[in-house]
Amino acid sequence: MAKFEKTIVGDFNKIVGDLDKAIMDSAVSMNLVDENRYSSGEVQVLVRVYDKYFMRNSSRASLSLTVVDSGNELYVSAIGAGGGQGVIFNLSWGAESELVDIVSDCLRDLGY
Repeated sequence: MAKFEKTIVGDFNKIVGDLDKAIMDSAVSMNLVDENRYSSGEVQVLVRVYDKYFMRNSSRASLSLTVVDSGNELYVSAIGAGGGQGVIFNLSWGAESELVDIVSDCLRDLGY
């Protein structure tokens, strides 16, 4: 498992759009599995789950992206999981980190 968290100031819809584009453009085998949106007053929450097929170890890994807009700042969380091979040792070859790096790199490139 790999994890990235960051609090930033920005436009919720723009950040979500930029992150989605970066994630989906990262690989042909990337897939948006599902999403959930919730809002209450000024608070907006978006949760998206992506998965990607890795040919190097014939497995899939998932990326869970959460973006929370509290009205004055955004909280971004990315968690990569899966991608392992084997029952006992679960060697992942860095698949989880690779997925999480897409989010951190995108935010860095946007100046966050």
